[in-house]
Amino acid sequence: MILKIEHIGIAVADAKLSQQLFDKLLGVESYKTEEVASEKVNTIFYMVGATKMELVAATAPESAIAKYLIKQREGVHHIALETDDIYAEMERLKNEGFELLMPEPKHGADNKLICFLHPKSCNGILIELTQEIK
Repeated sequence: MILKIEHIGIAVADAKLSQQLFDKLLGVESYKTEEVASEKVNTIFYMVGATKMELVAATAPESAIAKYLIKQREGVHHIALETDDIYAEMERLKNEGFELLMPEPKHGADNKLICFLHPKSCNGILIELTQEIK
């Protein structure tokens, strides 16, 4: 079951400059930065009230974020939805006709299992499923 919007992911070209900008814009400092080597990205997390934002910057030219930024400009990259059982939710969505970008969830940032849904099956929006690793 989908529990809530977990975070909004924003693709950025320069992590340091974007972190400085969002620190000023939001009036708070990020609460966590983390490199996700398997995805070749650095992540920067903010909490604003009950809303979480994630800045995502490429650490290598072959990362999905680097490729995204070649085609698109910086901005909203994905919306993450928290689930209480990522495996069951992946199966449910697959049965509903959504295209999964991976057959199994993998470890992501912020102690989460993650799986992405293809934008072409979600009105052009990249959706990330997340589940807290316990």
